[in-house]
Amino acid sequence: MVISDGGIVATSQTLASQAGAQVLARGGSAMDAAIAANATLGVVEPESCGIGGDLFAIYWDAKTGKLTAINASGWAPKALTIDVLKSLGNTTMPQEGIQAVTVPGCVDGWAKLHKRFGKLPWKDLFQPAIYYADHGYPVTEMIREAWKEEEAKLAKDQNGQKVFLIHGAAPAMGQMFRNPQMAAALRLISTEGEAAFYRGAIAKAILKTSDRLGGKMNLADLSEFESEWVEPLATEYRGWKVYELPPNGQGIAAIEMLNILSVLPLAAYQPRGLLELHTQIEAQKLAYQDLQRYVADMRFSKVPVEGMISMDYARERAKLIDPNQARCDVTPGDPLKVHGDTIYLSAVDREGNIVSLIQSLYQHFGSKVVTDDYGFALQNRGGLFEMDPAHPNALAPRKRPFHTIIPAFMEQGSVHMGFGIMGGLNQAQAHAQFVSNVVDHGMSIQSALEAPRFSKTTFGGCDVSIENRVPPEIRDALTAKGHQLKVLGDFSSVMGGGQVVVHDSAKGVNYGASDPRKDGAAVPEPPAYFTAPKR
Repeated sequence: MVISDGGIVATSQTLASQAGAQVLARGGSAMDAAIAANATLGVVEPESCGIGGDLFAIYWDAKTGKLTAINASGWAPKALTIDVLKSLGNTTMPQEGIQAVTVPGCVDGWAKLHKRFGKLPWKDLFQPAIYYADHGYPVTEMIREAWKEEEAKLAKDQNGQKVFLIHGAAPAMGQMFRNPQMAAALRLISTEGEAAFYRGAIAKAILKTSDRLGGKMNLADLSEFESEWVEPLATEYRGWKVYELPPNGQGIAAIEMLNILSVLPLAAYQPRGLLELHTQIEAQKLAYQDLQRYVADMRFSKVPVEGMISMDYARERAKLIDPNQARCDVTPGDPLKVHGDTIYLSAVDREGNIVSLIQSLYQHFGSKVVTDDYGFALQNRGGLFEMDPAHPNALAPRKRPFHTIIPAFMEQGSVHMGFGIMGGLNQAQAHAQFVSNVVDHGMSIQSALEAPRFSKTTFGGCDVSIENRVPPEIRDALTAKGHQLKVLGDFSSVMGGGQVVVHDSAKGVNYGASDPRKDGAAVPEPPAYFTAPKR
């Protein structure tokens, strides 16, 4: 762990962590540092995030203990409907191209968060990102591998080829990469605020790109968009309070999974052993069936939130776990009967305020559509809608799709923790595994991130991916129970990458951790070594 009496910023790329730490050293708040780090990540990890994507965040105020959360996920264009897509020859939701693009919510989210929790001038927060976009940076290992996977698809987009490929190829590890077009966009945002993105020059460039490709977005779709302040959902897990955001995100599945696990004696099981892994995999299947069946934009659909997170429902679902056999035929429950590619970053300042923030394009380079003139990729979040008009998550004008990205927060006594683990449908199950590692087995935040994980990103069946650090005898025993294992590398990117910060209000000390599955680090705020008075 990184341990400091100053602030800490943990991200998936060290240059972005450093940028956030420098903002803290200039007197910035945790929110200032998070925005600066996020903007920098959009430059140095462009396949995962950026101003063309969405954002969710949780902020913990150290003085009041109050949590504030924002949903900055964008909606579908008003003119995009299921019938329109069918008329264009689509029988399923497009996963790439202009029809997969929804309004990017990130910049509006930044603006609202800064207005409420920022200290430094807005313009200052974008200087690190502008610097790297202008001057360039050496591309890091894992980011380069993800970038290389998308060469063929980027080459199909005229801007993708021009901006993100060098002589038709992804930059090599250690090769300097510049994006002066993105620098221009960031300069506009830094001087004109969110208006530049939703009503000004950048909005016009987005619409020009959309029109050229036959998209349905118009200026009102952008200019009328507003992020939404939301109330986090919470559960108690063996004395710890765990918080996730409400739908349209998948955080509710993490809570349902933890509730199911809380009924069972996980602390008595061997950490990452047979009984624990089997139980967690089976709990994931139960929670994710409900996730797929019920979660949608609550402005359009009635999501049975209270039922899904109630302990009565968790006890009912837990009864379906057979300790001896994997179930391949799990179905959604009926919570109505019960009443009652992404980046994640976290930041803590020296006062103990915590930001838990996640921001994403969805898949690598999102829709693979790169905006005319400004060199950033547009998200493909529309691909997560359903084409079935009867489904709660059916595509509709101005509706937000089901979302995979989720920030989280947990606390017990004087210990307050902002955490998250990115990676599509991996996230809710990774959150539950992390929480169990900390709570059931007393792992440090770094050990809890590094522990081997499983991930199941399909709905139904007994297939599950698992890291090869789980011993062969345990993998063989899981197979004997009926699990169909896909064994991955020791620190597989399929398991996502996490970041964590902790403030211990009793000690006045902060802790940070960064997942080895990503290129990042937890970086502490540098003290004023050269100007500090002698004691």
